[in-house]
Amino acid sequence: MQEKDTQQILAYQSSTNFSNHLSMAVQPNENHLLIIEDDQGRKEFPLENPVYSIGRDRNCNIRLISQFVSRHHATLVRLRRTNNSNSYYYRIVDGDPKGKPSSNGLMINGRKMPAHDLKNEDEIVFGPQVRAIYYLLKNSQRSGQTDASEYDITLINPGMTEEEED
Repeated sequence: MQEKDTQQILAYQSSTNFSNHLSMAVQPNENHLLIIEDDQGRKEFPLENPVYSIGRDRNCNIRLISQFVSRHHATLVRLRRTNNSNSYYYRIVDGDPKGKPSSNGLMINGRKMPAHDLKNEDEIVFGPQVRAIYYLLKNSQRSGQTDASEYDITLINPGMTEEEED
């Protein structure tokens, strides 16, 4: 696809009834997570907002630290699934919301793509040593089950306790 196609993808998004997407409540049994690895290490971003800007610019919602990344490298857009009105997914689009593509583009699962509907464990490469992995986490916990905090324990070093001498 070319720059014109990317603009059409974004134009389609802005021409749809975006107010439905903005007012959509987060589904409690799904969590969306983006894990970024860049020049500063690993960062986790829980995704809850309808739109995210990704890039090197300080004003981006998800900032990437690398000289190989464009200032406005990509845009994440939350969209409602057609088969389930209470569920949604994220689409990543190369470039800024106005349709200007990034310099290096996006490699998604090893293929250069201008846009992609993200699926669990998709890998997005923005540039050398700058990548992200998207996770769709489904909460399968049933009521009545325990959570991990019930198993938290504190370990005590035996050398730290005071014992009375006989």
